[in-house]
Amino acid sequence: MSEQRTSESVLQRIPLDFTILAGVGVVLAILPVFLSQFMMSLAIITIYWAYLGNAWNVMGGYAGQFSFGHAAFYGIGAYTSSVLLVDHNISPWIGMLVGAVLAAIAGLVMGFLFFQFGLKGHFFALGTFAIAEMFRLVSSELEVVNTSVGLHIPLAGGDDWTKIQFEDTPAFYYYVIAGLFIVGTLITILIVRSKLGYYFLAIREDEDAAAALGVNRTVYKILAVSISAALTAIGGSFFIQYFLFVDPSLAFGVAISIEILLRPIVGGVGTIWGPLAGALLLTPLEELTRRFVRNPPGFLDFIQGSAGVDVMIFGVLIIVVVLFIPDGIVGAIQRGWHWMRQEAA
Repeated sequence: MSEQRTSESVLQRIPLDFTILAGVGVVLAILPVFLSQFMMSLAIITIYWAYLGNAWNVMGGYAGQFSFGHAAFYGIGAYTSSVLLVDHNISPWIGMLVGAVLAAIAGLVMGFLFFQFGLKGHFFALGTFAIAEMFRLVSSELEVVNTSVGLHIPLAGGDDWTKIQFEDTPAFYYYVIAGLFIVGTLITILIVRSKLGYYFLAIREDEDAAAALGVNRTVYKILAVSISAALTAIGGSFFIQYFLFVDPSLAFGVAISIEILLRPIVGGVGTIWGPLAGALLLTPLEELTRRFVRNPPGFLDFIQGSAGVDVMIFGVLIIVVVLFIPDGIVGAIQRGWHWMRQEAA
């Protein structure tokens, strides 16, 4: 009896987020058994966007530094691993780490310049967008990245773990991105539950009050940018190995920045599970709108194949979601849970 009580007390002391993460890990591990080839591809993209949403959330959700240009860090990771593989035959695993370091340095420099000049709020967001556009324009002229033509990743043939290419067993891509998501989420949880995370939250809520209490807001905001940049670069490296092609528009385009921030915004900014919730809703929804435009019902034949209609429908659906749950899916669930507890009390 005493051993049972001890084990129960140990379980009760484990933070809820770690318990949920363990449960999510188990579900992700067994999920491929039940998935068709199409559903496997959809699962890979869904988890991929959830991972990138987590990376953005460190900076935009917890530290309160809203970025509209995360494609800059994504592209650094994508191009670094691609150039190292294509020109020097260096494994993308190493390329991921090198790209993460370079992106962290870029985030450090960008953060230092922006925060030294006092950029905040929408000015900071516009500044990040400008940086991403600058990278896109510069990379279009750089010979080392094959200018605007882009880089094709050479096929290794078969399954090659050293080059993250799985021609025979696409499910291995799933396990790679699922592993990255679990590690990225664990890093986020550890940050949030540490002194560093409390400093981020203090800065987000009130920078001046945090500074008055002795928090060096410039240093910790730069740290948030660098950590977020490094994690985002790793995601960029993975996707290029999955897609096997990169060019300036794909790596640094504004569409990447928008896709990255949409998931945490819809799922719940500044929450651990918001990016995953947003990805679970938006990614299948995005695919359904594409299919709807390709094969509309008879009375809507005139929209079949029309360019941009699927994006318009998807945008309207996002607006509806944001209007009805402005604090995100996770925020709505938390409000509902608190209301139920109050009613029960």
